[in-house]
Amino acid sequence: MTMTQADGLPLPSTWRPLRLQTLVLLRWLAVGGQAIGVLFVAFGLGFPLPLLECFVLIGLSAAVNLWLVLKLGVSHRPSSLSAASQVAFDLLQLGGLLALTGGLQNPFSLLLLAPVSVSATTLPQRATFLIALLAAVIASVLSVWHLPLPWAPGERIVFNRIYVIGIWVSIVCGVVFISAYTNRVAHDARQIADALAATELALSRKEQLSALDGMAAAAAHELGTPLSTIALAAKEMRVEAEPGSDLADDVELIIEQAARCRAILAKLRNLGSDGGDPFAAVPLTDLLAEVARPHEGRGKAILFYYEQAAGPAPVFQRSVGLLYGLGNLIENAADFARGTVRVEAAWDRDAVSVSITDDGPGFAPELIARLGEPYLTSRPRDPQGPDANKPGGLGLGVFIAKTLLERTGGRLAFENIAAEGHARVRIVWPRNAVEAEG
Repeated sequence: MTMTQADGLPLPSTWRPLRLQTLVLLRWLAVGGQAIGVLFVAFGLGFPLPLLECFVLIGLSAAVNLWLVLKLGVSHRPSSLSAASQVAFDLLQLGGLLALTGGLQNPFSLLLLAPVSVSATTLPQRATFLIALLAAVIASVLSVWHLPLPWAPGERIVFNRIYVIGIWVSIVCGVVFISAYTNRVAHDARQIADALAATELALSRKEQLSALDGMAAAAAHELGTPLSTIALAAKEMRVEAEPGSDLADDVELIIEQAARCRAILAKLRNLGSDGGDPFAAVPLTDLLAEVARPHEGRGKAILFYYEQAAGPAPVFQRSVGLLYGLGNLIENAADFARGTVRVEAAWDRDAVSVSITDDGPGFAPELIARLGEPYLTSRPRDPQGPDANKPGGLGLGVFIAKTLLERTGGRLAFENIAAEGHARVRIVWPRNAVEAEG
Protein backbone atom coordinates (compact mmCIF):
# COMPACT_ATOMS: atom_id res chain seq x y z
CA MET A 1 0.00 0.00 0.00
CA THR A 2 1.32 3.43 -0.91
CA MET A 3 1.93 6.32 1.42
CA THR A 4 -0.30 9.37 1.04
CA GLN A 5 -0.30 12.83 2.53
CA ALA A 6 -2.80 15.00 4.34
CA ASP A 7 -1.98 18.63 5.06
CA GLY A 8 1.59 17.90 4.02
CA LEU A 9 2.00 15.23 6.70
CA PRO A 10 2.95 11.65 5.82
CA LEU A 11 0.29 9.18 6.84
CA PRO A 12 1.12 5.62 7.79
CA SER A 13 -0.35 2.82 5.76
CA THR A 14 -3.49 1.21 7.18
CA TRP A 15 -1.54 -2.09 7.23
CA ARG A 16 1.59 -2.17 9.33
CA PRO A 17 3.91 -5.03 8.39
CA LEU A 18 4.74 -7.47 11.16
CA ARG A 19 8.26 -8.35 12.02
CA LEU A 20 9.33 -11.72 10.68
CA GLN A 21 10.14 -12.69 14.27
CA THR A 22 6.42 -12.74 15.12
CA LEU A 23 5.52 -15.13 12.32
CA VAL A 24 8.55 -17.30 13.08
CA LEU A 25 7.65 -17.56 16.78
CA LEU A 26 4.07 -18.53 15.95
CA ARG A 27 5.35 -21.18 13.57
CA TRP A 28 7.76 -22.56 16.20
CA LEU A 29 4.82 -22.84 18.61
CA ALA A 30 2.88 -24.75 15.97
CA VAL A 31 5.86 -27.04 15.26
CA GLY A 32 6.32 -27.79 18.95
CA GLY A 33 2.63 -28.44 19.54
CA GLN A 34 2.31 -30.66 16.49
CA ALA A 35 5.37 -32.71 17.40
CA ILE A 36 4.17 -33.21 20.99
CA GLY A 37 0.69 -34.16 19.81
CA VAL A 38 1.91 -36.71 17.27
CA LEU A 39 4.35 -38.29 19.74
CA PHE A 40 1.69 -38.48 22.46
CA VAL A 41 -0.80 -40.19 20.16
CA ALA A 42 1.82 -42.63 18.81
CA PHE A 43 3.62 -43.54 22.05
CA GLY A 44 1.46 -42.24 24.88
CA LEU A 45 -1.84 -43.65 23.63
CA GLY A 46 -0.33 -46.33 21.40
CA PHE A 47 -2.52 -45.43 18.42
CA PRO A 48 -1.04 -46.27 15.00
CA LEU A 49 -0.57 -43.34 12.64
CA PRO A 50 1.75 -42.45 9.71
CA LEU A 51 4.52 -41.15 11.96
CA LEU A 52 7.12 -40.64 9.22
CA GLU A 53 4.80 -38.65 6.96
CA CYS A 54 3.67 -36.49 9.88
CA PHE A 55 7.23 -35.62 10.88
CA VAL A 56 8.13 -34.86 7.27
CA LEU A 57 5.45 -32.16 7.28
CA ILE A 58 6.52 -30.90 10.71
CA GLY A 59 10.18 -30.87 9.66
CA LEU A 60 9.25 -28.96 6.49
CA SER A 61 7.69 -26.21 8.62
CA ALA A 62 10.80 -26.08 10.83
CA ALA A 63 13.04 -25.91 7.75
CA VAL A 64 11.04 -22.99 6.36
CA ASN A 65 11.51 -21.19 9.68
CA LEU A 66 15.25 -21.70 9.67
CA TRP A 67 15.56 -20.64 6.03
CA LEU A 68 13.61 -17.43 6.63
CA VAL A 69 15.64 -16.50 9.72
CA LEU A 70 19.00 -17.18 8.05
CA LYS A 71 18.11 -15.39 4.82
CA LEU A 72 16.12 -12.38 6.07
CA GLY A 73 16.78 -12.02 9.81
CA VAL A 74 14.18 -11.84 12.55
CA SER A 75 13.91 -8.02 12.36
CA HIS A 76 12.84 -8.12 8.70
CA ARG A 77 9.32 -6.86 7.96
CA PRO A 78 7.84 -8.90 5.11
CA SER A 79 5.46 -7.41 2.58
CA SER A 80 1.77 -8.26 2.76
CA LEU A 81 2.23 -10.78 -0.08
CA SER A 82 5.14 -12.47 1.70
CA ALA A 83 3.30 -12.60 5.04
CA ALA A 84 0.15 -13.95 3.37
CA SER A 85 2.23 -16.61 1.60
CA GLN A 86 3.67 -17.74 4.92
CA VAL A 87 0.23 -17.94 6.54
CA ALA A 88 -1.04 -19.90 3.51
CA PHE A 89 1.88 -22.32 3.86
CA ASP A 90 1.05 -22.84 7.55
CA LEU A 91 -2.56 -23.54 6.60
CA LEU A 92 -1.57 -26.07 3.93
CA GLN A 93 0.87 -27.77 6.28
CA LEU A 94 -1.81 -28.09 8.96
CA GLY A 95 -4.27 -29.39 6.38
CA GLY A 96 -1.74 -32.05 5.36
CA LEU A 97 -1.33 -33.18 8.99
CA LEU A 98 -5.09 -33.38 9.44
CA ALA A 99 -5.45 -35.38 6.23
CA LEU A 100 -3.01 -37.93 7.65
CA THR A 101 -4.79 -38.12 11.02
CA GLY A 102 -8.53 -38.30 10.39
CA GLY A 103 -9.48 -35.08 8.63
CA LEU A 104 -12.36 -33.19 10.22
CA GLN A 105 -12.93 -36.12 12.58
CA ASN A 106 -9.69 -35.10 14.31
CA PRO A 107 -10.51 -32.79 17.27
CA PHE A 108 -7.54 -30.60 16.28
CA SER A 109 -9.30 -29.65 13.02
CA LEU A 110 -10.45 -26.60 14.97
CA LEU A 111 -6.89 -25.28 14.57
CA LEU A 112 -7.74 -24.44 10.94
CA LEU A 113 -9.15 -21.23 12.40
CA ALA A 114 -5.77 -20.18 13.83
CA PRO A 115 -4.09 -19.08 10.57
CA VAL A 116 -7.33 -17.31 9.59
CA SER A 117 -7.29 -15.44 12.90
CA VAL A 118 -3.66 -14.40 12.40
CA SER A 119 -4.46 -13.20 8.90
CA ALA A 120 -7.59 -11.31 9.96
CA THR A 121 -5.68 -9.51 12.70
CA THR A 122 -2.52 -8.59 10.84
CA LEU A 123 -3.07 -8.66 7.05
CA PRO A 124 -5.01 -6.43 4.63
CA GLN A 125 -8.58 -7.34 3.75
CA ARG A 126 -7.81 -8.86 0.36
CA ALA A 127 -5.14 -11.17 1.79
CA THR A 128 -7.48 -12.15 4.62
CA PHE A 129 -10.21 -13.02 2.13
CA LEU A 130 -7.85 -15.30 0.18
CA ILE A 131 -6.63 -17.02 3.37
CA ALA A 132 -10.23 -17.55 4.51
CA LEU A 133 -11.13 -18.99 1.11
CA LEU A 134 -8.15 -21.36 1.27
CA ALA A 135 -9.19 -22.50 4.76
CA ALA A 136 -12.73 -23.22 3.53
CA VAL A 137 -11.36 -25.21 0.57
CA ILE A 138 -9.05 -27.25 2.82
CA ALA A 139 -11.93 -27.99 5.23
CA SER A 140 -14.09 -29.10 2.29
CA VAL A 141 -11.37 -31.42 0.96
CA LEU A 142 -10.76 -32.89 4.43
CA SER A 143 -14.46 -33.66 4.79
CA VAL A 144 -14.30 -36.14 1.89
CA TRP A 145 -10.66 -37.26 1.72
CA HIS A 146 -8.47 -38.24 4.66
CA LEU A 147 -6.84 -41.23 6.31
CA PRO A 148 -8.67 -42.91 9.20
CA LEU A 149 -8.58 -41.27 12.61
CA PRO A 150 -5.85 -42.92 14.76
CA TRP A 151 -7.55 -45.20 17.26
CA ALA A 152 -6.88 -48.20 19.47
CA PRO A 153 -5.72 -51.27 17.48
CA GLY A 154 -8.53 -53.77 16.90
CA GLU A 155 -11.23 -51.16 17.47
CA ARG A 156 -13.06 -49.18 14.83
CA ILE A 157 -14.65 -45.82 15.39
CA VAL A 158 -17.34 -44.62 12.98
CA PHE A 159 -18.71 -41.07 12.85
CA ASN A 160 -22.14 -40.33 11.48
CA ARG A 161 -21.94 -38.45 8.19
CA ILE A 162 -24.26 -35.73 9.49
CA TYR A 163 -21.88 -35.13 12.42
CA VAL A 164 -18.95 -34.66 10.03
CA ILE A 165 -21.02 -32.28 7.93
CA GLY A 166 -21.81 -30.36 11.12
CA ILE A 167 -18.11 -30.03 11.88
CA TRP A 168 -17.51 -28.78 8.34
CA VAL A 169 -20.30 -26.20 8.65
CA SER A 170 -19.01 -25.01 12.04
CA ILE A 171 -15.46 -24.57 10.71
CA VAL A 172 -16.62 -22.71 7.61
CA CYS A 173 -18.86 -20.46 9.73
CA GLY A 174 -15.95 -19.84 12.08
CA VAL A 175 -13.71 -18.94 9.15
CA VAL A 176 -16.28 -16.48 7.79
CA PHE A 177 -16.94 -14.89 11.18
CA ILE A 178 -13.27 -14.51 12.12
CA SER A 179 -12.20 -13.21 8.73
CA ALA A 180 -15.03 -10.68 8.57
CA TYR A 181 -15.46 -9.52 12.17
CA THR A 182 -11.88 -9.69 13.44
CA ASN A 183 -10.44 -8.10 10.31
CA ARG A 184 -12.96 -5.29 10.46
CA VAL A 185 -12.26 -4.60 14.13
CA ALA A 186 -8.49 -4.68 13.59
CA HIS A 187 -8.83 -2.47 10.50
CA ASP A 188 -10.85 0.13 12.43
CA ALA A 189 -8.35 0.06 15.29
CA ARG A 190 -5.47 0.66 12.86
CA GLN A 191 -7.35 3.52 11.20
CA ILE A 192 -8.05 5.18 14.54
CA ALA A 193 -4.40 4.83 15.56
CA ASP A 194 -3.18 6.20 12.23
CA ALA A 195 -5.61 9.12 12.29
CA LEU A 196 -4.64 9.99 15.86
CA ALA A 197 -1.00 9.89 14.80
CA ALA A 198 -1.81 12.34 11.99
CA THR A 199 -3.64 14.54 14.51
CA GLU A 200 -0.63 14.57 16.82
CA LEU A 201 1.65 15.42 13.89
CA ALA A 202 -0.57 18.30 12.83
CA LEU A 203 -0.82 19.58 16.38
CA SER A 204 2.94 19.25 16.85
CA ARG A 205 3.56 21.32 13.72
CA LYS A 206 1.25 24.08 14.94
CA GLU A 207 2.87 24.07 18.37
CA GLN A 208 6.33 24.34 16.82
CA LEU A 209 5.24 27.32 14.74
CA SER A 210 3.57 29.02 17.70
CA ALA A 211 6.74 28.60 19.79
CA LEU A 212 8.97 30.44 17.31
CA ASP A 213 8.33 33.85 18.84
CA GLY A 214 9.35 32.62 22.28
CA MET A 215 12.49 31.04 20.90
CA ALA A 216 13.33 34.23 19.03
CA ALA A 217 12.89 36.35 22.15
CA ALA A 218 15.10 33.98 24.14
CA ALA A 219 17.78 34.07 21.43
CA ALA A 220 17.63 37.88 21.34
CA HIS A 221 18.06 38.04 25.11
CA GLU A 222 21.04 35.66 25.08
CA LEU A 223 22.77 37.45 22.19
CA GLY A 224 22.21 40.95 23.55
CA THR A 225 25.02 40.85 26.14
CA PRO A 226 27.88 39.62 23.90
CA LEU A 227 26.76 42.00 21.16
CA SER A 228 26.91 44.95 23.57
CA THR A 229 30.41 43.87 24.61
CA ILE A 230 31.52 43.75 20.96
CA ALA A 231 30.10 47.24 20.31
CA LEU A 232 31.78 48.67 23.41
CA ALA A 233 35.18 47.18 22.50
CA ALA A 234 34.85 48.46 18.94
CA LYS A 235 34.17 52.01 20.16
CA GLU A 236 37.28 51.90 22.36
CA MET A 237 39.34 50.71 19.38
CA ARG A 238 37.96 53.59 17.27
CA VAL A 239 39.41 56.11 19.77
CA GLU A 240 42.85 54.56 19.46
CA ALA A 241 42.85 53.96 15.68
CA GLU A 242 44.36 56.57 13.34
CA PRO A 243 41.67 58.36 11.27
CA GLY A 244 41.61 57.18 7.65
CA SER A 245 43.58 53.98 8.32
CA ASP A 246 42.42 50.50 7.34
CA LEU A 247 42.00 49.65 11.02
CA ALA A 248 39.72 52.65 11.53
CA ASP A 249 37.59 51.60 8.53
CA ASP A 250 37.31 48.03 9.91
CA VAL A 251 36.33 49.33 13.33
CA GLU A 252 33.61 51.54 11.81
CA LEU A 253 32.31 48.51 9.89
CA ILE A 254 32.17 46.48 13.11
CA ILE A 255 30.25 49.25 14.90
CA GLU A 256 27.84 49.62 11.96
CA GLN A 257 27.14 45.88 11.78
CA ALA A 258 26.77 45.65 15.56
CA ALA A 259 24.12 48.38 15.41
CA ARG A 260 22.36 46.49 12.64
CA CYS A 261 22.39 43.29 14.73
CA ARG A 262 20.92 45.18 17.70
CA ALA A 263 18.09 46.44 15.48
CA ILE A 264 17.36 42.88 14.32
CA LEU A 265 17.37 41.63 17.91
CA ALA A 266 14.94 44.39 18.87
CA LYS A 267 12.52 43.11 16.21
CA LEU A 268 12.90 39.58 17.49
CA ARG A 269 12.07 40.71 21.02
CA ASN A 270 8.88 42.35 19.78
CA LEU A 271 7.52 39.37 17.85
CA GLY A 272 5.09 38.52 20.65
CA SER A 273 3.92 42.08 21.24
CA ASP A 274 1.36 42.13 18.41
CA GLY A 275 -1.24 40.11 20.32
CA GLY A 276 -0.27 36.84 18.64
CA ASP A 277 0.56 35.03 21.86
CA PRO A 278 -0.98 31.55 21.30
CA PHE A 279 -1.80 31.29 25.01
CA ALA A 280 -3.47 34.69 25.47
CA ALA A 281 -7.14 34.99 26.39
CA VAL A 282 -9.30 36.32 23.55
CA PRO A 283 -13.04 37.03 23.13
CA LEU A 284 -14.91 34.49 21.02
CA THR A 285 -15.81 37.10 18.40
CA ASP A 286 -12.15 38.03 17.86
CA LEU A 287 -11.15 34.37 17.83
CA LEU A 288 -13.61 33.51 15.05
CA ALA A 289 -12.50 36.50 12.98
CA GLU A 290 -8.88 35.44 13.43
CA VAL A 291 -9.34 31.82 12.26
CA ALA A 292 -11.55 32.91 9.33
CA ARG A 293 -9.18 35.60 8.05
CA PRO A 294 -6.88 33.25 6.03
CA HIS A 295 -9.90 31.97 4.06
CA GLU A 296 -11.55 35.30 3.19
CA GLY A 297 -9.65 35.77 -0.08
CA ARG A 298 -10.95 32.62 -1.78
CA GLY A 299 -13.92 34.15 -3.57
CA LYS A 300 -16.39 33.18 -0.82
CA ALA A 301 -18.09 35.62 1.54
CA ILE A 302 -17.68 34.75 5.23
CA LEU A 303 -20.43 36.44 7.25
CA PHE A 304 -20.44 36.69 11.06
CA TYR A 305 -23.54 36.84 13.26
CA TYR A 306 -23.29 37.27 17.03
CA GLU A 307 -26.08 36.99 19.59
CA GLN A 308 -24.99 39.23 22.45
CA ALA A 309 -28.15 39.15 24.55
CA ALA A 310 -26.35 37.42 27.42
CA GLY A 311 -23.66 40.05 27.90
CA PRO A 312 -20.06 40.28 26.71
CA ALA A 313 -18.59 37.55 24.54
CA PRO A 314 -17.05 34.67 26.47
CA VAL A 315 -13.28 34.55 26.63
CA PHE A 316 -11.47 31.55 25.16
CA GLN A 317 -7.86 30.52 25.54
CA ARG A 318 -6.17 30.78 22.15
CA SER A 319 -4.88 27.21 22.12
CA VAL A 320 -3.37 25.49 19.12
CA GLY A 321 -6.07 22.80 19.06
CA LEU A 322 -8.89 25.37 19.16
CA LEU A 323 -7.39 27.47 16.36
CA TYR A 324 -6.70 24.45 14.17
CA GLY A 325 -10.11 22.85 14.74
CA LEU A 326 -12.21 25.96 14.05
CA GLY A 327 -10.00 26.96 11.13
CA ASN A 328 -10.33 23.53 9.58
CA LEU A 329 -14.14 23.58 9.77
CA ILE A 330 -14.31 27.08 8.25
CA GLU A 331 -11.90 26.01 5.51
CA ASN A 332 -14.07 22.98 4.68
CA ALA A 333 -17.16 25.19 4.57
CA ALA A 334 -15.39 27.63 2.22
CA ASP A 335 -14.29 24.72 0.01
CA PHE A 336 -17.84 23.44 -0.55
CA ALA A 337 -19.79 26.73 -0.37
CA ARG A 338 -21.23 28.15 -3.55
CA GLY A 339 -20.76 31.72 -2.39
CA THR A 340 -21.40 32.26 1.31
CA VAL A 341 -20.29 30.88 4.67
CA ARG A 342 -22.19 31.91 7.81
CA VAL A 343 -20.40 31.83 11.16
CA GLU A 344 -22.88 32.29 14.02
CA ALA A 345 -22.04 32.51 17.71
CA ALA A 346 -24.38 32.58 20.67
CA TRP A 347 -23.96 32.29 24.41
CA ASP A 348 -25.91 32.31 27.64
CA ARG A 349 -25.16 31.56 31.28
CA ASP A 350 -24.83 27.80 30.66
CA ALA A 351 -23.39 27.25 27.17
CA VAL A 352 -21.53 28.77 24.24
CA SER A 353 -22.27 27.65 20.69
CA VAL A 354 -20.72 28.28 17.28
CA SER A 355 -22.44 27.26 14.03
CA ILE A 356 -20.65 27.16 10.68
CA THR A 357 -23.01 26.92 7.70
CA ASP A 358 -22.31 26.95 3.97
CA ASP A 359 -24.64 27.23 0.98
CA GLY A 360 -23.10 24.24 -0.78
CA PRO A 361 -24.55 20.81 -1.63
CA GLY A 362 -24.40 19.69 2.01
CA PHE A 363 -23.29 16.46 3.63
CA ALA A 364 -24.05 13.19 1.88
CA PRO A 365 -27.08 11.78 3.78
CA GLU A 366 -25.47 8.36 4.17
CA LEU A 367 -22.38 9.91 5.79
CA ILE A 368 -23.94 12.30 8.34
CA ALA A 369 -24.22 9.68 11.08
CA ARG A 370 -20.56 8.72 10.62
CA LEU A 371 -19.01 12.18 10.26
CA GLY A 372 -16.00 12.52 12.51
CA GLU A 373 -14.70 9.02 11.81
CA PRO A 374 -11.23 8.88 10.21
CA TYR A 375 -10.81 8.31 6.46
CA LEU A 376 -14.49 9.13 5.78
CA THR A 377 -14.88 11.45 2.79
CA SER A 378 -17.04 12.23 -0.21
CA ARG A 379 -14.24 14.12 -1.96
CA PRO A 380 -12.57 12.30 -4.88
CA ARG A 381 -9.24 10.82 -3.89
CA ASP A 382 -7.19 11.89 -6.89
CA PRO A 383 -3.54 11.97 -5.74
CA GLN A 384 -2.67 14.21 -8.68
CA GLY A 385 -5.71 16.48 -8.38
CA PRO A 386 -6.23 19.78 -6.56
CA ASP A 387 -7.50 18.01 -3.43
CA ALA A 388 -4.48 15.76 -3.09
CA ASN A 389 -3.00 17.60 -0.11
CA LYS A 390 -6.21 18.60 1.68
CA PRO A 391 -7.10 16.79 4.91
CA GLY A 392 -10.69 16.33 3.72
CA GLY A 393 -9.43 14.47 0.65
CA LEU A 394 -8.51 11.59 2.91
CA GLY A 395 -11.37 12.01 5.38
CA LEU A 396 -9.01 13.21 8.11
CA GLY A 397 -9.90 16.93 8.21
CA VAL A 398 -13.20 16.58 10.07
CA PHE A 399 -11.76 13.85 12.30
CA ILE A 400 -8.82 16.03 13.35
CA ALA A 401 -11.05 19.07 13.89
CA LYS A 402 -13.57 17.05 15.92
CA THR A 403 -10.83 15.46 18.03
CA LEU A 404 -9.13 18.77 18.82
CA LEU A 405 -12.35 20.64 19.58
CA GLU A 406 -13.61 17.87 21.85
CA ARG A 407 -10.35 18.17 23.78
CA THR A 408 -11.35 21.78 24.57
CA GLY A 409 -14.67 20.55 26.01
CA GLY A 410 -16.83 21.09 22.93
CA ARG A 411 -19.35 18.72 21.35
CA LEU A 412 -20.00 18.68 17.61
CA ALA A 413 -23.18 18.00 15.60
CA PHE A 414 -23.49 17.75 11.81
CA GLU A 415 -26.65 18.36 9.76
CA ASN A 416 -28.11 19.71 6.53
CA ILE A 417 -30.52 22.58 7.17
CA ALA A 418 -32.23 22.62 3.75
CA ALA A 419 -33.52 20.13 1.21
CA GLU A 420 -30.85 21.23 -1.27
CA GLY A 421 -28.03 20.81 1.23
CA HIS A 422 -26.52 23.70 3.19
CA ALA A 423 -24.25 21.85 5.60
CA ARG A 424 -24.04 23.04 9.19
CA VAL A 425 -21.53 22.13 11.90
CA ARG A 426 -22.53 23.17 15.42
CA ILE A 427 -20.06 23.21 18.32
CA VAL A 428 -21.31 23.65 21.89
CA TRP A 429 -19.13 24.24 24.96
CA PRO A 430 -20.29 24.38 28.59
CA ARG A 431 -19.93 28.01 29.71
CA ASN A 432 -18.08 27.09 32.90
CA ALA A 433 -15.49 25.10 30.94
CA VAL A 434 -14.85 28.08 28.66
CA GLU A 435 -14.51 30.53 31.52
CA ALA A 436 -12.25 28.12 33.42
CA GLU A 437 -9.89 28.10 30.45
CA GLY A 438 -10.20 31.80 29.82
